[in-house]
Amino acid sequence: MSAALRERIKPRTLAGELLAEFAGTMILLLFGLGVVAQVVAGQLGDHDSIAWAWGLGVVLGVYTAGRISGAHLNPAVTLSLAAFRGFPWARVVPFMLAQTAGAFVAALLVRWNYTEALGAFDPGHTIKSQGVFSTLPGNGTLDVSTWGGFRDQIIGTAILLFLILAVTDLRSSSPGANLAPWIIGLIVVAIGMAWGTNAGYAINPARDFGPRLASFLTGYGTAWRDQNGDLYFWVPIIGPFIGGLIGAALYDLLVGRSLPLAEDDQEVGRTPEEPDEHRRHEAPAPREAQASERRTETRG
Repeated sequence: MSAALRERIKPRTLAGELLAEFAGTMILLLFGLGVVAQVVAGQLGDHDSIAWAWGLGVVLGVYTAGRISGAHLNPAVTLSLAAFRGFPWARVVPFMLAQTAGAFVAALLVRWNYTEALGAFDPGHTIKSQGVFSTLPGNGTLDVSTWGGFRDQIIGTAILLFLILAVTDLRSSSPGANLAPWIIGLIVVAIGMAWGTNAGYAINPARDFGPRLASFLTGYGTAWRDQNGDLYFWVPIIGPFIGGLIGAALYDLLVGRSLPLAEDDQEVGRTPEEPDEHRRHEAPAPREAQASERRTETRG
């Protein structure tokens, strides 16, 4: 193999995948947290601009990491893909840590950039602006209980995983690879517009815990609690994990089991394996020959 060709071939490594998850999640949160800070502290924009910016953040984050890691960008997605799509269990915790680290760094950048606006809007860094970084029941204003938020996170994340599997299932009428990030981003926009009242549609443990930790370390002493003083940080962690598993299971039960099997399709959530050196340079057989071989194997 020539040196030029060897240079072009970049085998996937766990370190590369983790860096991609870190970067993709950071991009997602830069837009998501940034728009909330702008609306809350700067009084520019509204609920719709928040929903759209979160969705566009997903699109850009998926484009950033998709080719390398599959762009999970969400521990609930990673867990569900391990449980239902063969994603390696050994990579689950590393992926989750990389996603949370990306969200944490993004939150620090937003916190730093909006220092003056947040200080003017909420000098004491209280519940009044805590929602910029982490979710609250009823978005910090409505009378929604902790368990109401928990229920909401289960349902919202179940919808998310059900639709992610539907969009990325190659056995179905899935969009092309370059279009899928846009469809997934629109899913998040739709969830934000329809399921954002009770708990702020975190639907992503890294999205909530990373920024919550960052806000706590930069002056928000009540970061772990809600507006009622109850411990709330666990809700957008546990709820999405449960909801993601439910959504993935429902997709397979209601839809996936009825789809035809497809040969050589890459399962969602699995990073493509590197072909061996022989197959990498092997000329593809004509379609007719491949079909003949399959018929022979079937008859044998």
